[in-house]
Amino acid sequence: MSRATSDAPAGAGDTLLVVLHQKRSTPGRIGERLIARGYQLDIRRAALGDPLPDSFRDHAGVVVFGGPMSANDEAPFIADEIRLMELALAAGVPSLGICLGAQLLARALGARVAPHAEGTCEIGYYPLAPTEVGAALMPWPSHVYHWHSEGFDLPTGAELLATGEAFPNQAFRHGRAFGVQFHPEVTREMMCQWTEIGAHHFGRPGAQPGLAHLEGWGRYDTAVCRWLDAFLDTVFSPDAPAAPTGGADRR
Repeated sequence: MSRATSDAPAGAGDTLLVVLHQKRSTPGRIGERLIARGYQLDIRRAALGDPLPDSFRDHAGVVVFGGPMSANDEAPFIADEIRLMELALAAGVPSLGICLGAQLLARALGARVAPHAEGTCEIGYYPLAPTEVGAALMPWPSHVYHWHSEGFDLPTGAELLATGEAFPNQAFRHGRAFGVQFHPEVTREMMCQWTEIGAHHFGRPGAQPGLAHLEGWGRYDTAVCRWLDAFLDTVFSPDAPAAPTGGADRR
C-alpha cells in the first residue's frame, strides 16, 4: 500500500504518524509547523487502504485528522484507527486527535460519541473558553473553526481543557494524548475549498453562512496561530506527563 512522507530530509528528526481520511486532504498548517520543528511525517490514509502500524516502534507519536465519516461507523478502518489510538495510549507516545480524530481518541478511552440532542452542528467560528486547567497551560483563542455535527463525552480520567456552548467538550488531555473538536490546521486556502465543496451544509441547524467563515478568519486567525504554536509545543514536549497506567480503557 502507498505511504506518503514529507519532504523533510532523512535524519531531520523523529517520525510522526499522520492519519488523513480523504485523497486530497492535507495536514495543513499543523503539518507545516511539525516539519518546521524537525519532524518527518509518515502520512497514511487507512480509509483508502493504507496499512496502519501495529506498534509505535518506528514512530514518535501520531496525529489523526478529521473527515466526513463518523467515529461510530462500522467501516473496518474506523475500528483500526481506534485500535491505533489504543496502541498510542498504551505506548505513552504524544498523540493528537483533530475533530474526528478527537472523537476516535475519545472512543479509544471508552467515551461516547454522538450527535447533538437537538440536531445542532458547528460549521464556522464559535466561541471557546478554557477551563482552569487549560488556562494554566497557555492562552486560548476566543473563537475557533469548526465543521462537525457530533461531539464526544469527556473520557474517564481525562482533563477538560476548553469548553463551548453547543458542544461543551472542546479539548481534553489524557496523559500524553490530546483531543480537540475544532480545526486549527485549516489554512485560508483550505477554508475556501471547504466552503465551496460543503456549501450545501450551511442550511443545517447552527451552521454559519460561508461569508461568516471568511470574516471569522480575518477576526480570529492570528490568535488561533499563536495558540497553535504553544499547543503543539505542549503536545510534543518531551516533558509532557506520562500516560496513565494501563493505557486505554476500551469499553
